[in-house]
Amino acid sequence: KAPVAGVAMGLIRIGDSWVTLTDILGSEDAFGDMDFKVAGTTDFITALQLDTKISGIPASVLADALRQAYEARLDILDVMAATLMEPRQEVRSTAPKIVTFEIPLDKIGEVIGPKGKMINSIQAETGTDISVDDDGDVGIVFIASTSQDAVTEAERQINLLLNPPSAEVGASYQGRVVNITKFGAFINILPGRDGLLHISKIGGSQRIARVEDVLSLGDEIEVIVEDIDPSGRISLLPSSATDTVTSNTQTADSSSKTAPATSQSRAPATSQSRKGHNAVKGKEHSSARSRNTSELQFMSFEDAFDAELRKEFGDLGPQPPRTRHSRSNRRSRSGRR
Repeated sequence: KAPVAGVAMGLIRIGDSWVTLTDILGSEDAFGDMDFKVAGTTDFITALQLDTKISGIPASVLADALRQAYEARLDILDVMAATLMEPRQEVRSTAPKIVTFEIPLDKIGEVIGPKGKMINSIQAETGTDISVDDDGDVGIVFIASTSQDAVTEAERQINLLLNPPSAEVGASYQGRVVNITKFGAFINILPGRDGLLHISKIGGSQRIARVEDVLSLGDEIEVIVEDIDPSGRISLLPSSATDTVTSNTQTADSSSKTAPATSQSRAPATSQSRKGHNAVKGKEHSSARSRNTSELQFMSFEDAFDAELRKEFGDLGPQPPRTRHSRSNRRSRSGRR
């Protein structure tokens, strides 16, 4: 609120004579009888400290020392005001910065994290010194650094831990791998918000045996929030998987459009031919059916069906190998029909 200056008063007693000294050099400390420090503004004393080598000091001597200290303090304050008329709005960028704020007691554990993991991560990333204490009613966070930007960033990250933002379904996030298990990788997408990237979704169309074959702790990966269940658990997809999903969807759509034409071309060969078509028409239908059979496109929805099962029930385990023999058998049987 106002500039503060301080000065020390010394005292020398010879018999019944008392001399009060304005202490600038401290030369009287070795043989003086009193060391009396007074600090304050132009209007108020803010601090006092007194030690003596004698048994007592008369009140009048002490009052004179206070008046003398007041005059010296005003002189020092005048010199200070001539140099700097008022306090700066902000301290210099190179001066140490300390920020203190309160947090709820039940949030202390979230800020510190298991074994100090969270607070150590923020300190390492921002270069600040952070400590968390409590007075029994609230938690108190101290953030110190020589950089104001570092203090601001550390405070921002702690506030995000206290009030974490919500993830949005369909939104894309640049995340970091923070944990790897046999069933997938946990990706940190927001402060205090991790999501699961299941092993079945990591390899796209390729099934992988281990998560570690593709991802490592600390890896950066762009992911998309696929779903958030009622408990707040987040399911993720790699962003690269969206291209595959779109491609598969377009293939299925185009196949569904061609399917009715095939069924219609086959219908006359089953129902109408049995109701009295002559031999010539029967031969025509037979030859047409042969041409249609040779031009049929065989496609499988097994991959899409497996994806639906994995989404509902999790990892289904290793797939049995698919052979071309089984598919050719199906083709030959359908040709005979």
